[in-house]
Amino acid sequence: MEMRLRARVRAGDPEAFRELFDEHARSVYNHAFRLMGDWSAAEDAVSLTFLEAWRLRDRVDPDGGSLRPWLLGITSNIARNLRRAARRHDGALARMPRGQAVPDFADELTSRIDDRARLARVRAALAALRAPEREVLALCVWAGLDYAEAAEALGVPVGTVRSRLSRARRKLGRLVAAGKLQPLPADREPQAGHGQEDGDRENAVRSAQEDTR
Repeated sequence: MEMRLRARVRAGDPEAFRELFDEHARSVYNHAFRLMGDWSAAEDAVSLTFLEAWRLRDRVDPDGGSLRPWLLGITSNIARNLRRAARRHDGALARMPRGQAVPDFADELTSRIDDRARLARVRAALAALRAPEREVLALCVWAGLDYAEAAEALGVPVGTVRSRLSRARRKLGRLVAAGKLQPLPADREPQAGHGQEDGDRENAVRSAQEDTR
């Protein structure tokens, strides 16, 4: 079924894209939210991801497994661009004369998230890493991709995924040992994508978390 879906996506079948959205929109949103820490920006990233997927549909190989790694790779690029735009926007605001203070509703919104402590730990861990390490950790640990799928998502060799994940593991391990960071939660996406190799995925998760316990 997934191979047929790939061919239909490549052909620009609108119904195939609806199926793709229904199956992977939640995973795309979760990945974007972890990278950006902002629910509104994550919602924008979902829309932009599927618009970009439509634009790039002719690059889809009709043969292969799940399209989830491809979508998450697009999301990673979009999140990177949105963060750059946000930094430019914040910089422009900082240069403007200060006006009347505007109430901050962030705490009110955050209070609606069921597990605030878990979210804070995830965001603190990701903030301690460089962007390439952050993306690999988010893909391999929380999105549940194996090394090969993460490499496909990011357009890098498998060895690069392993080395980035190893660097992330060492950094997080040092922070936990120094008492500056709590161990990471081990939760993943509600459903794993099709065609994943459980052994590789579990190795990736262990390598990112074994020194943070």
